[in-house]
Amino acid sequence: MNHVISIPKVDNKGNSDPPNNEKASWITNNGFFPDLNLLDVRNAMRVDGTVTDERLKIAVIEAMASTNDQLKPLQNKYHSLEDIQADEINGESIVELRYKRAVYCLAMANLYERYRSYDSTKEGAEKAEQFENSVDDLRRDARFAIRDLLNIKRWTVELI
Repeated sequence: MNHVISIPKVDNKGNSDPPNNEKASWITNNGFFPDLNLLDVRNAMRVDGTVTDERLKIAVIEAMASTNDQLKPLQNKYHSLEDIQADEINGESIVELRYKRAVYCLAMANLYERYRSYDSTKEGAEKAEQFENSVDDLRRDARFAIRDLLNIKRWTVELI
């Protein structure tokens, strides 16, 4: 069971928003790929409270759009994600697990790249520097998940 501590936002008049309801935290997908829950993303990627729901939602939507675009060949070949033969781990299809990995990693890379824009303190700048290496790792992990879904080898070549 997911446990997330939620502190209601307070506007400049002292009014607080009601806690997020479960329905509001879902992002619906295109019907082929699964809908995603922001709480699952937050928990899986250890997103702390400095990232607002709105900022996380924007990052996840962009990551879904990018991943969906790269996985168009799957949508052209199959009628649904369930048509793809795949093993299951912990009761979930490896195809769905890899899709989530790609989206989650791209969303986090997007957030990390923009970290400096919303925390300009010395501590924020130091944290942003720590994230720089993570961005490359996250993009690599997303690329690997997408290539695995497309059944393409994971070759990485670097010119010397």
